[in-house]
This record gives sequence, structure tokens and C-alpha cells, in this order.
Amino acid sequence: MKFTKIHGLGNDYLYINLLDEENQIVEKDLPRISRYMSNRNFGIGADGIILIERSKVADFKMRIFNQDGTEAEMCGNGIRGFGKYVYDYGLTNKKNITVETLAGIKQLLLFTSSDGKIQFVEVNMGKTTLKQDKNIIDVKPENGIITLNLKINNKDLKGTYISIGNPHFVIFEKDIQNIDIKKYGKIIENDKHFPNKINVEFAQIIDRGNIRMRVWERGSGETFACGTGACCVAMISNIYGYTRDNVKIHLRGGSLDIKINKKTGEIYMTGITTKVFDGIISNDIIL
Repeated sequence: MKFTKIHGLGNDYLYINLLDEENQIVEKDLPRISRYMSNRNFGIGADGIILIERSKVADFKMRIFNQDGTEAEMCGNGIRGFGKYVYDYGLTNKKNITVETLAGIKQLLLFTSSDGKIQFVEVNMGKTTLKQDKNIIDVKPENGIITLNLKINNKDLKGTYISIGNPHFVIFEKDIQNIDIKKYGKIIENDKHFPNKINVEFAQIIDRGNIRMRVWERGSGETFACGTGACCVAMISNIYGYTRDNVKIHLRGGSLDIKINKKTGEIYMTGITTKVFDGIISNDIIL
């Protein structure tokens, strides 16, 4: 089976083109395939796998499986790599495409570098919601915002719940560089209030145009970047009046530009996407 490794600011995925008849994957094996291929010690190594499929409602369909085999609704860095893949590998010649995801249809604008390959991608990530849903329980909104105070190992952590097709819990801290994200992230991800687990963002305001962020992604652990998380941090920060509509989010793997359209409520994310390598893995191993 052929695959391509692409990363967006270090958030890396293995892309498998299911439009290629040579790539045959059994549906029930997808979680196991993702766990095996994503393993950084015994597999290829990635934050998960992304499948390129046909769609009846958009140009393409994207499915994402995390490192632990769970299926994700959406990934901002992953969808930028998706746009790069379908253009660079000749599946489309359009630079404005639509992609079906579990979080809805996303619109992508593709920008090439001097070599004709896609370097930057702008994604219309859609709208966020602050409403109570299946991903958070036993917490009542106050003034339209859902906040939760958690006490972990004598440390008080106050966060805000927000969704952009997948759920996030945003925590603002004065210093995120020294926070033990592995300890706190794992506990919060599996907290009883989040029945489907949760993505956790630790954010630090630099100024009205810049935010520093670290992310603990459910099913993957700490990653170098998270596009949906960056959008959610930008929106919550804007709601609280910390930052303006256009903001740069600084992550471990680099920076993302986030723009909030106040008239429509839509969020636009722009960032780089980079191919690492192509590969072939024996079907005898994964199937």
C-alpha cells in the first residue's frame, strides 16, 4: 500500500489515497492500521492517518484516524496537507476545492510556491459553537459560555469549552512553557465531564495580535500544532477581549494566521504544509 507523509507545523499524518485501486483497506481494520502505522517506535510514525476518498457532496472526502485508532471529526493541519496531496499528485487542478469531513464541508484555497507545488493553504474552518452538546456533560453555561474549574494535584485550572466540529477546552495561563502538559493534558482529556474525551489547549497571551499555544490532542498526546485548536483559542481570546480579530498563533511547530469574520462568524486559518516522503508498506503487515 502506498502512502505519503505530510506535516503541517510538525503535526504529521500518513496520507492514503483510496482513489487508487491498488490501495485496498478493509473498513474494520482502519483503527488497527492507524495504530500500527502511526507508532513511532514499531511503525512509520505519525499523529495518525488521513484517507482520501470520493465524495457525493464535495470535491473530496477526508477521514482521519488518530494515533490511538479513534476517528476524529476534523484536523486543521491535516486538511492543509490534504489540499497539498490532491493538487500535487494530480487529483485536481483546481486551487479552490471543497472537502467533506465529519465536521462538515470545508473550503480550501491552495497557494503554490515557485516549483508549482502547494506551500500554503487557507481553510474556511466554519463557525465555532459554545453550546452544550454530547461532548460535555454536567456543566451549565453562564452568560452563554461554558467554563469549568478543575483542581488537579493542587493546581487550579479554569477552562472554556468550545467546538469547531471537534471539542476543545481552552485554558489561559501566564506561562505555558513550564507547564507539565503531559500530566495535566492526559487527566483533562479523560475527565468525567468529557464523555468523548477532549482536546486541551494551554494558551498564553503575548499581545493583542499574538498568542502562544501548546496543545494536547485527544488520542495523540502533545502535538507540535493543532489547527482547530488554534481557531478555538483565537475565538475564545477574542470573545474575552484579549486579542483582535486577526491573530497569529505561535505553536511548537511554527505559526498559524487566524482571521475571524465578525459578520459571518466564520474563521479562516492559513498555514504552511510540507511533504516529508513517499512510502510503500506491505499489505501482509497491515491487512
